[in-house]
Amino acid sequence: MITRRNFLQSMIVLAASGYPKNILALENKERALNLHNIHTGEKLAVDYYSSGAYDRNALNEINRIMRCHFNNELKPIDVSVLDLLCDIKDSIGKNRELLIISGYRSHAYNDYLRKSGRDVVSNSLHLTGRAIDFRIPGFDISKLAVIAKSFSAGGVGKYQAFIHIDNGRVRYW
Repeated sequence: MITRRNFLQSMIVLAASGYPKNILALENKERALNLHNIHTGEKLAVDYYSSGAYDRNALNEINRIMRCHFNNELKPIDVSVLDLLCDIKDSIGKNRELLIISGYRSHAYNDYLRKSGRDVVSNSLHLTGRAIDFRIPGFDISKLAVIAKSFSAGGVGKYQAFIHIDNGRVRYW
């Protein structure tokens, strides 16, 4: 019987050996997200991957809900970040709702946050759709960060009320 720990260790070995970051998507028949944008109040429950293919319409819906709420600017969210988000969620419970704090972030909003004294960088991966800030209601942020780090798939930042994930180089803060 395969344990969760053995599975995660195997995935870390695969990731370190040069396999694509979205290898888990290739193994799963279906990938689904239940999203709630805290800024717009919009909700979306969608299957975005099944039978070996990404659903373009579902990805467009995800891009819409993860748009920059500051000016409604929309850019695609990288599927490897969505797959990581789904993997994290699935390790906790398949039907968990994800509260989205930030997906894509426009340059105007990023500049506004920087000028307001928020801890954001000028070259944030949010600007290119390669980062997501989120939390899961009722789930401890520290435990969520540990789970995200276990995938070794990019950056993980732990903040007081949410975590940040991205598909950049592996780093933690």
